[in-house]
Amino acid sequence: MQIRHPAPDERPRVLVAEHNRTNLGVMARRLSEAGYRVTTADTGETAIAELYRLPVDLVLAELDIPRMSGSELARTVRGEVQWNDIPVMLITGKSKPADAVRAYAAGADDVILKPFHFEVLIARIERRIERARSVRRLREDNATLDARIVERAIQIGELREELRAVKSRG
Repeated sequence: MQIRHPAPDERPRVLVAEHNRTNLGVMARRLSEAGYRVTTADTGETAIAELYRLPVDLVLAELDIPRMSGSELARTVRGEVQWNDIPVMLITGKSKPADAVRAYAAGADDVILKPFHFEVLIARIERRIERARSVRRLREDNATLDARIVERAIQIGELREELRAVKSRG
């Protein structure tokens, strides 16, 4: 897989939440090597604090993290207007379908079962980030179009008023 290395300030930021320090370090290193800026958290609460502190393009969290499960983290992200478009991917070592169903119900975009191939994880992350960026661009374009429509409606109203004034004089 070929890795694109954009300028440092345009690289996507991934927030990794994992309670196991070794796994957290490995994930952070591998994601950094793949071209991502990485922010880490060892609890769900710390992950929320990091979301307030820095803009994040994707949250990658262990399903079972202390004090706030990955599902609760996903629910919290989805509940905040400023974050609800951030993709949330959860990783789990459990193969219980009920856990995955709960994660998706809470708002997770993806549930990844361990063990996984890191290259596949990177591809999934890239796809989620690109989709989120596309949605953001679409929303921005729609907001621009809405503003133009309002502007045109105002102009049309002003022209109608001018036309009425001309007709009433003549």
